[in-house]
Amino acid sequence: MAANAEDGGRGRPWRRAAWGAAAALMLLPWLAMQVTGEVAWDAADFAILGAMLSGSGGIYELATRISANGAYRAAVGVALATAFFLIWMNFALGIIGTEDGPANLLYVCVPAVGIIGVFIARLRPNGMARALFATSLAQGLVAAVAVSAGMGYPESPPLEILGVNALFVALWLASASLFRQAARVRTPSRSQL
Repeated sequence: MAANAEDGGRGRPWRRAAWGAAAALMLLPWLAMQVTGEVAWDAADFAILGAMLSGSGGIYELATRISANGAYRAAVGVALATAFFLIWMNFALGIIGTEDGPANLLYVCVPAVGIIGVFIARLRPNGMARALFATSLAQGLVAAVAVSAGMGYPESPPLEILGVNALFVALWLASASLFRQAARVRTPSRSQL
């Protein structure tokens, strides 16, 4: 209630929509299980998805308290969504070959670079921009290593690996760009309001 009074209730519809979308995302695998036998999730799978969604949503909620800057908030949202979908896609389908393929373990390095960068940046926009740029480089490096080593073939041809990774690189760079934009605009933090 205090958070709603703090921002005059402006963020409430967006917050409800975001948490509603997270709940809907939790329902997708269950609905797919009703339609096809190819989706077979157990309680652990739903628990992992729930933890990922709650963690991402919780981190975003904290970011909205750190800065009232719209570009900063958007940058955090893009970064969290990108990390979420990278991890989910990698565990559910596998990006290099199948989900069981050991080459997919390379993707652990990508969010790790981002997390380390966030701690180094101490959540300041310029540092966050550098952290997300480094994360995009890590993503591109994983793709380059996978393609040059012939990993995942024939399930994942080189163009597929490059295309999927290019999408993630673009999203990391979009987040970095938004953090740069946030660094140029001096908006008071929530504690200063």
